[in-house]
Formats: sequence, structure tokens, C-alpha cells
Amino acid sequence: MALQEELEQQGNWLFKYRSFLPLVILLIGTVVHLRTELYPETFFLEETPYEIYYERVCLFICLLGLAIRVYTVGYTPANTSGRNTTGQLADSLNTTGIYSLVRHPLYFGNFFMWLGVALLTGNFWFVTAFSLFYWIYYERIMFAEEQFLRNKFGSTYLQWAEKVPAFIPAFNLKKFIPPRLHFSWKKVLKKEKNGLAAVFLIFAFFNITGELVEGERQFDYMILILCMLTGLLYIILKYLKTYTNILNEAGR
Repeated sequence: MALQEELEQQGNWLFKYRSFLPLVILLIGTVVHLRTELYPETFFLEETPYEIYYERVCLFICLLGLAIRVYTVGYTPANTSGRNTTGQLADSLNTTGIYSLVRHPLYFGNFFMWLGVALLTGNFWFVTAFSLFYWIYYERIMFAEEQFLRNKFGSTYLQWAEKVPAFIPAFNLKKFIPPRLHFSWKKVLKKEKNGLAAVFLIFAFFNITGELVEGERQFDYMILILCMLTGLLYIILKYLKTYTNILNEAGR
């Protein structure tokens, strides 16, 4: 098999299971985090007054990634930029809004969401390994997606791809093209509820397990309360999505 076809095949397989494979990284990250809690000397901020500020920075990085996803999803039409796993799907080619600055804004946002969690372990080598893994992992997914878009949209895709970088945005507002559609909070609430709940669930899990391993009970109650609130919000939105049409919007 030629390398191009092999990379595309790998990318399609990773695309199909992209919601599950990162859980392996989360499991490893949990082990590394607990090791840092057991051996605080391995991280210079562990058990210092500055540790809480470091954790807030990690949370901010996660929320920054989520904000990128929210902005992206809020302006996209139906059957694009979705969470589908059965195969590639694109009824139209997104080229305006954030897509006029970067071709894969959702994966750019995902990187920050996972980077915040990786940094929470306080282990430099794990953060480095995560970054390399993320690049190799999503590089193949992006390759497969772009092959699909190139075959479907032809020269339209090629002209757009020549001007817009794949992963690191072009921070040039002169190249920004306003979105064609209005921002849809309904689509955001329907599509991004998982990410919001997951961020605070992971941070709460790390906080609780870390304190228990240390034999302490100095929990971060702000994180725990936000975890419960976002969990409740997830349940409400899941119900509305499943049993009502409140979150539905034509063309979105």
C-alpha cells in the first residue's frame, strides 16, 4: 500500500475512534498526576501557595480550547464540523469565520483542552510526550479529512487550502472573512455540552483522587461545585435534545 493510502486509512480509523483513544492518555495522565501527589518534590509548585494558581491556569487553558470550539461550532451549518464517528461528512465547505484563518479550528481547540489536563499532572515529560502524540494522532486524522474534502470539493478546496494554514491560525485579521451565518447558541448547547461537563469532571476527579492519595481532605470546592452544576446542565440539555425540539434550528 502506498504511503498516501496508508496514512489516509490510518486517519479514517483514528477519526472513527477519536472519542475513545484519548481516554488512554487520560488514564496515563491520572497515574502521572497521582505520582506527583505522592512525590511532591518532582514538581516545584506542588504543596506550595502557588499550586492553586497553577491549577487555575490549567483550567483557563482548557476553557480557552472550549471557547475556540464554541466559536467554531456556533457559526457552522448542519452536517459540518460535527462529532460523527461513522465516517467523513461535509455537505458544504466552511471557508468563512474562523475557517478563514485556520483549516482545523476544532482540533486546535481540542489541543488546548487536553493540554490543560496534561499540564495539571505537573510532569514536564508527560506534557512533552502528550504534545508529540497529539501531533502524530491528529495529523493523520487531518490528512484523511483533507483527502475527503479534496475529492468532494476539488478546486474550491485547493484554492482555500493554499491560503489558509492547517493547524496554527494565521493571526492576520486582514484575512478574516465574516461568517455567513449568525451565531447559534442552540447548536452550541446541543453539541458542546459534553466538553464543558468533561472539563470540570476531569478537574474534580484529579482533585479528589489527589487529596485521597495524600490522605488529606482539602478539596477544591469551587471545582467540585462547578462540576456538579455543569453535570446538571449536561443532564438537562441531554433531555432537551432527546425528548424536545427546543435545541433544534433549521439548517444548523
